[in-house]
Amino acid sequence: MSTLHHHFRALTAMSPLQYQKQLRLVAARERMLIEGLDAASAAFQVGYESPSQFNREYKRFFGQPPMRDVKTRQFSESTTLGH
Repeated sequence: MSTLHHHFRALTAMSPLQYQKQLRLVAARERMLIEGLDAASAAFQVGYESPSQFNREYKRFFGQPPMRDVKTRQFSESTTLGH
């Protein structure tokens, strides 16, 4: 393991590749929520070439498929703001 990799993991508790994947997934989620993009478009914009790979990784990271997650978050935000 390189020194950079070791220090990076010590600071973030993840590898540089895992960190990059997290950043891409969070950015895609924001684009779906804020810009109203569909999952495939958001995936492409953050660098995924395969929508199925994006869906698998998104579900693994956030716990549910992209569009279900977005709808759940939009619903919870609207009910929170409404009260």
